[in-house]
Amino acid sequence: MNKRFAMTGIGGYIAPRHLKAIKETGNTLVAAVDPNDSVGVIDRYFSDVAFFTEFERFDRHIEKIRRKTGDGKIDYVSICSPNYLHDAHIRFAFRVNADAICEKPLVLNPWNLDALQELEAETGRRVHTILQLRVHPALVELKKSLEQEPKGKKRDICLTYITSRGNWYLVSWKGQMEKSGGLATNIGIHFFDLLIWLFGKVEFSEVHCAEPRRTGGFLELERARVQWFLSVDRNDLPHHTDSAQEQVTFRSITIDGKELEFSEGFTDLHTVLYKETLAGRGFGIEDVRPSIVLAHSIRNAQAIGANKNSHPILRGVKGA
Repeated sequence: MNKRFAMTGIGGYIAPRHLKAIKETGNTLVAAVDPNDSVGVIDRYFSDVAFFTEFERFDRHIEKIRRKTGDGKIDYVSICSPNYLHDAHIRFAFRVNADAICEKPLVLNPWNLDALQELEAETGRRVHTILQLRVHPALVELKKSLEQEPKGKKRDICLTYITSRGNWYLVSWKGQMEKSGGLATNIGIHFFDLLIWLFGKVEFSEVHCAEPRRTGGFLELERARVQWFLSVDRNDLPHHTDSAQEQVTFRSITIDGKELEFSEGFTDLHTVLYKETLAGRGFGIEDVRPSIVLAHSIRNAQAIGANKNSHPILRGVKGA
């Protein structure tokens, strides 16, 4: 049965993946909002979408649809807006009697999850979130193999994610801690969720570096010891003099010194998640809680200075 969607933040980087997923699951986008009007990408997927640059007018339009009889109701609101707006836009979805499908991070603070759970109980609606690494075929197979290992075995993990961003990053909402949650939340949340999903709950966390462009530290999980480093500073990228093209992103996860390869297979993960969500098998509040709690604690921790266990890249970072 065709479901009717609305979308917030349709002018953002991640929105095209949601547009593609809505289209490929046989559903329809009815209305969308973004303060920016560079949204021609809509035409690749849908031809008749009511678009607004003011949330108030978008709100009024959705309310008008909601009050109509028949099959005009919005079933889902896909939320691709900046992180600090997710909580409010999820509440909006509930108010118009729709479920929400929300990009990462679901919210910035753990207590926001509790309030949303109360609203789920009151409204009968649900919030679903995007945890695409959990449906990546290579990672699903890894999880299955790890589950066969003896209890008590701990792996040594080294996580490095460096994605070069220019000066605009710190000026935009992404560079503002109160709006993005900082690097650990904005770019690290998927990796923290992945590690907790694979290796169990957090037993200990220590932050060794906390700067606007980079952060890093050490985690002890039930079944792993993790050295992690996140950066948007191009100076942290490994330099390869024989490369004809400048590298702008470096991602590496090693398990006991062996590289975990999952570079392929990302193209259709949002579509896979939409299919799972529409079938009632998506991810909800309790799935994201551990990573939200961890990212919040990292954001509020004081960097203690790198020690002998710190990430290899941190050893070369000034002040670490």
